[in-house]
Amino acid sequence: MKHILLAAFALQIFTTAFSQQNNQSKMIDSYVKEAMKNNKIPGLALGIIKDGKVIFEQYYGTENLEDLKKVSSTSMFRIYSTSKLAANVGIFQLIEQGKLSLEDNVSKYVENFPKEWQDVKVRNLLTHSSGIPNFIAFEDIPVSDSNAKVIERLSKEKMEFKTGNEFRYNQTNYMLLTMIIEKITGQSFDNFIINNQFSDTKNQVYFSSNSLEQIPNRVQKYNFNNETKQYEKTPFDNGVRSHSGNGLAITLPAFLQWSSHLSNNDFLNQKTKEMMWKPFEYGNKKDVFAYGWEISKANEIKSYGFSGGNVSAYRIFPQNNMAIIMMSNGYNFFPAQYHIVNHVAAIIDKNLTDVYSISEESIIAGFAQNNNPNAEKNYYAIKAKNPKWDFDGTLNNIGYILMGNSRIEEAIKVFELNAKEHPQSGNAFDSLGEGYFNAKNYPLALKNYKKSLELNPQNTNGSSMIKKIEDLMAQKN
Repeated sequence: MKHILLAAFALQIFTTAFSQQNNQSKMIDSYVKEAMKNNKIPGLALGIIKDGKVIFEQYYGTENLEDLKKVSSTSMFRIYSTSKLAANVGIFQLIEQGKLSLEDNVSKYVENFPKEWQDVKVRNLLTHSSGIPNFIAFEDIPVSDSNAKVIERLSKEKMEFKTGNEFRYNQTNYMLLTMIIEKITGQSFDNFIINNQFSDTKNQVYFSSNSLEQIPNRVQKYNFNNETKQYEKTPFDNGVRSHSGNGLAITLPAFLQWSSHLSNNDFLNQKTKEMMWKPFEYGNKKDVFAYGWEISKANEIKSYGFSGGNVSAYRIFPQNNMAIIMMSNGYNFFPAQYHIVNHVAAIIDKNLTDVYSISEESIIAGFAQNNNPNAEKNYYAIKAKNPKWDFDGTLNNIGYILMGNSRIEEAIKVFELNAKEHPQSGNAFDSLGEGYFNAKNYPLALKNYKKSLELNPQNTNGSSMIKKIEDLMAQKN
């Protein structure tokens, strides 16, 4: 009898757990479909690992808009800057093997390193605190140039800031990390990463930073053209040097497998991972970032990850033994990768609820709907519950997105709301002035640009727009 009762009790626990997981899956599925609708995302793949098991793996929408091929387990999404996570792990694999140190000067591995860069260490590359000029900011550097030529060209520019003082996102850092990996291993970056992190999924990953290259099953990113109101394929070729920074294309099953290996300490031991996720101490005492990883918090629970191209994101929650992968191929209203990850995490574990993020997502979704009369009411309802929350940047971004989508009247309403909420913000009134200018309401545009300049006398854009508007009004008279 005792054994029967124990068996029945175990079955009840299993049934309850299964029912709960099934309910969570339905909630996630419903939420993702709604998020895709709000942001008009063509295709998306979402995977979740919890306690060592894949508890959610779903595919939505179309892989491409040319033949409407469905997203599937064979779809290789280009994850853009989320690629950097594989590069980070590769660097720490070499550190763990004793072949590299965070304190090593980069000049130890890179020849003809400029004199002004001599204080830059490996840790500064990973934390974007090097101060070295960013090569993507210079149009005169062809993608075909060798790394040596890129360094020679950048050496003619001033350092952006004192090494170690601040965080400033920079692709040159990862070009140099690539050179270090190749110098130490004698392998190409691609081969080293694939052999050491994707050996069991080699046919499901590919490195290419050329959007024009035809690769079977690779999903291209689409950019929404506000003039034609259509999606267009991203046409850029960033060259081989960008593979570590933005070149990885990967299937969801391969990404899930990679995440499992990371959690199981197959790539790095626990001590090394903790070193990789330790916050870097910036000179300005303000910036927060680990060694190649963003640090996020929800109710003081830390998680680590990164995103890429506003279409992909990875987040691992060590304390919760969970990881979330989101990959998509475009959006036409607001970048949704962080909101999706945050929202899904909250469905899985209420302790991971980021109330601000979910509220911000609700505000964005409200204004995304055409002429939604409840959008502003929703905003004020959220503010009433949380009066200390500030959505200045969110409202400003929404206004510009609406304006870019030729929804000028709606954009002006949002800019007006933001100016009302932030009466001392010169930027809010500058944006409102731009909204009225685009609506060809020059008197109100002039009024708000003058208000912006009054609040911020350093606003050179406001000064030039005031002159431009006064000239236009004088011509009409």
